[in-house]
Amino acid sequence: MLSLFLTHLEGYKKDAVKSPILIILEVICELLLPLVMAEIVDVAIPSGDTGYIFALGATMLVLAAISMTCGVLAAKYAAYASQGFGGNLRQCLFDKVQEFSFADIDRFSSASLITRMTNDVNAMTMMLAMGLRMLVRAPVMLIAALGVSLYLNARLAVVLLVIIPVMVLAIALLMKICTRLFELMQRKIDGLNNVLQENLVAIRAVKAFVREDHERKKFNRSSDELMMAGLKVGMRVIAMMPLMMLCMNGATLAVLYFGGRMVMGATFDLGDLNAFLSYIMQVLMSVMMVAMSLLQLSRAQACARRINEVLDAVPSVQDKPETASLPAPKGRVEFRDVSFKYAASGSGDDVLSHISFSVEPGQFVAIVGGTGTGKSSLVNLIPRFYDVTGGSVLVDGVDVRDYPLEELRGRIGMVLQTNVLFTGTIRENLLWGRPDATEEEIIQAAKDAQAYDFIMGLPEGFDTQLTQGGTNVSGGQKQRLCIARAMLRKPAILILDDSTSAVDSATEAAIRESFHKNLKDTTVIIIAQRISSVQYADEILILDDDHIAGRGTHDQLLAGNRIYQEIYQSQQEGVGG
Repeated sequence: MLSLFLTHLEGYKKDAVKSPILIILEVICELLLPLVMAEIVDVAIPSGDTGYIFALGATMLVLAAISMTCGVLAAKYAAYASQGFGGNLRQCLFDKVQEFSFADIDRFSSASLITRMTNDVNAMTMMLAMGLRMLVRAPVMLIAALGVSLYLNARLAVVLLVIIPVMVLAIALLMKICTRLFELMQRKIDGLNNVLQENLVAIRAVKAFVREDHERKKFNRSSDELMMAGLKVGMRVIAMMPLMMLCMNGATLAVLYFGGRMVMGATFDLGDLNAFLSYIMQVLMSVMMVAMSLLQLSRAQACARRINEVLDAVPSVQDKPETASLPAPKGRVEFRDVSFKYAASGSGDDVLSHISFSVEPGQFVAIVGGTGTGKSSLVNLIPRFYDVTGGSVLVDGVDVRDYPLEELRGRIGMVLQTNVLFTGTIRENLLWGRPDATEEEIIQAAKDAQAYDFIMGLPEGFDTQLTQGGTNVSGGQKQRLCIARAMLRKPAILILDDSTSAVDSATEAAIRESFHKNLKDTTVIIIAQRISSVQYADEILILDDDHIAGRGTHDQLLAGNRIYQEIYQSQQEGVGG
């Protein structure tokens, strides 16, 4: 955990050093105050020297002012250092997640990654802020106050040698128990975030199927599990507090009893007893502060392990340094004996098995098949969202694993099965395709995707604000905006994963015509359910049970492929009905 703090304190190390120094100065001033008070009680007041009393009083005020100033500045620098550390760590985690493949995201889960970048980082931030203050202040105060107590009266300080080991033993036992419970609590936070995220993403489906009560019960169950995990920690802390207070009060009574007898026997001054009591309280309060800090440290350790799991994870899809001579983007795609399975599925079965085919530059190729036959998995291998588990995928004659990811994905325009738009204007969303595109190119892409007319029908046109996820436009409009974004890129390869399912046949035909007209050199690979979407393709591939069960033109497949005939017949019956 220490290495985690040191690594991500870059830019704030000076603040992290200033805070402990100021805390030490604050502690020194606080420790001097009881000694000055003892001087007033034992010397200044009995002698009746008013001037000396005022001088010592002024000294106490100066020490208090210095202590307060050091405390405020220490808190300021600790806040700068801890919040700066938190910002650096969050950014580092986010940067790491950007390197992850789809498989890595599946392994951690998006809800858990969100928890780690928010809740876990916040716990680490709080620990650093507390560590720079309490974990410095408490040990310094403990050692210094113990030293002064021994100096004042070594015999009386023996009380501490009995009390402190009991308190330390209680703290160690509590830490051992709570570390495991904190890890459980963080996992429960993951679970709660997962339920919440799933509900908010699918809120329309929840309302459409009137499943609010079911979702409330799911959330309540996750919330109760988190509450119980938190209570387990809280109850153990509460159980420790009476023991700690008993130790403190017992120590105070013992000092009063034995110290009082010494004062009555004239072997110990009353002012020194008063100072000794102050130092005893400082020592015992320091032990309490260490206990609270160590509890926070237990949680921070659990969080640090979870954060390091992400930071230490080796992305399953590794970027390659740029190859000396990459071919010019043409759009040729080749699958050579490709097999693939999801590592996170825990199944030994391949999603794709021994797939081989090639697509020439400028071809329009369609992929059809039943649900779960691996169509999306197949096209996700081209931009290396996942890596093959057998065989190889080549783009322009080079294995995709030999491309730098930025270069590879720069050649590919992709419209995913789930259409994603971001908060911002329509123009800003389209510019994701190519940030340096001109206004004319943006307009042309919108026209090619059959989105221009509805965009201009909006009050602010291309400057219309989209809500998160594009929920203020229809499904068909969202699909057309995503297609326009991909077309604006002018890629060598354009992949559409069931991306025209929400548009009517006439609009789909117009979009397809724009591919032939304005992207005639672009290789287009489309996944579709409707035969009308694929019948004009240069070649159609049929996937079934992890392998290619047929390939050819619409007419060829209609004449000789049973699966294609069944798909066609079922859709014709649907139209007839």
